[in-house]
Amino acid sequence: MIPAIPSAGRFALAGARMLAAHVPFAAESVDRDGFVLVDLLIDDGRFADVAAAVAAPAADAPRIDLAGRIALPTFVDAHTHLDKAHIWPRAPNPTGDFMGALDTVARDRAANWTAADVAARMDFCLRTAFAHGTSAIRTHIDSIGPQTRISWPVLSETRDRWKGRIELQAAPLFKIESALDETHMADVVAMLDAHGTGVLGAVTFMVPELSEGLNALFALAERKGWDLDFHVDESADPEARSLSVIAETALGRRFPGRILVGHCCSLAVQPDDEHKRAVELCARAGLSVVSLPMCNLFLQDRQAGRTPRWRGVTALHELSDAGVNVMIASDNVRDPFYAYGDLDMLEVWREGVRVLHLDYPFARWAPAVREAPAKAMGLGLDGVRPGAPADLILTDAREFTQLFARPQADRVVLRAGRRPPPPPDYAELEALGIAS
Repeated sequence: MIPAIPSAGRFALAGARMLAAHVPFAAESVDRDGFVLVDLLIDDGRFADVAAAVAAPAADAPRIDLAGRIALPTFVDAHTHLDKAHIWPRAPNPTGDFMGALDTVARDRAANWTAADVAARMDFCLRTAFAHGTSAIRTHIDSIGPQTRISWPVLSETRDRWKGRIELQAAPLFKIESALDETHMADVVAMLDAHGTGVLGAVTFMVPELSEGLNALFALAERKGWDLDFHVDESADPEARSLSVIAETALGRRFPGRILVGHCCSLAVQPDDEHKRAVELCARAGLSVVSLPMCNLFLQDRQAGRTPRWRGVTALHELSDAGVNVMIASDNVRDPFYAYGDLDMLEVWREGVRVLHLDYPFARWAPAVREAPAKAMGLGLDGVRPGAPADLILTDAREFTQLFARPQADRVVLRAGRRPPPPPDYAELEALGIAS
């Protein structure tokens, strides 16, 4: 059991087990999982000292002995859909597959996504993520027809309200063909100019307009100084190869910004020569790739009466070996694309280990839930160092197999040295007519 932690003031956490990559000193003794033992002095919500553990820390403060329990820095979640979250009870996916999700969301969006509805569900999500230990999130915002002018002001207000607790970014979501629709793009640009966070994006498919649409978005991003974020090839069709087209476009234009591509499912089922070519193009173009292990495990290769034959995720190991910045993220939460989830990046990491074999060594993949998404999002990380906010996740595990064997529901999250409120109760959603 994790010892009781003071609610405020000055105190020392002794014998915390942290990854050597997360501490600001050269560790002399690193265990097989990459951990070192650390003493942390916290004062008024900030780290006052971070040092290698000693037998009896000389801090003039109450001493809490963690006895080698794992302490983690907070997470970064680079791909979510806060505007869709928690609508499953009023909009269940009748088939559980991708097309069923698209149709169900479209109906619910048209009928129910008022500013108040979107705002309430976004705030519910952020309180949940904050309680679980996430400090930065990028969400995709459905930017289709009238919804564009409803959701973006809500995003802006939410971002302002959460400033200092969660860094919130957003990217628009629409079909790549819509990039060629002047009326549509005028609305999108107006909303991004007024409420955006410097990120432009779309969903890419192998449609005749793909190259023209991509070039239009790349050109717009170049003019505005924006980054790009695409949903890519979320399909089991090996002919879905828009990932390579995106990389070729980036190379041909010498695009100067960051590009994050999500899903890329079909890469895992393509012939070896095309697979290798796409991986090499991603590396040359400097793309970052985010895999969504829980949602894609749920959606991909789903056929009634048939056991799925593959896991739905992309070729993360091959991409990483080629030098591509790779990560995992939450994606959808309790909506027609994924009926489960809780914006809990420790759950995402735990399931990513199982689905994607993100282990042996475990420490190699730890950046996939923090440093890699921060890089893709252009974020600086305070980290665990003197003067930084005392943001930590304390667990009752002492090695990685223990960390991932249990859901760590008893973790202790510290934000600026204090425990945040617990995740909100689902009963709050009853006023929106979406509670079970």
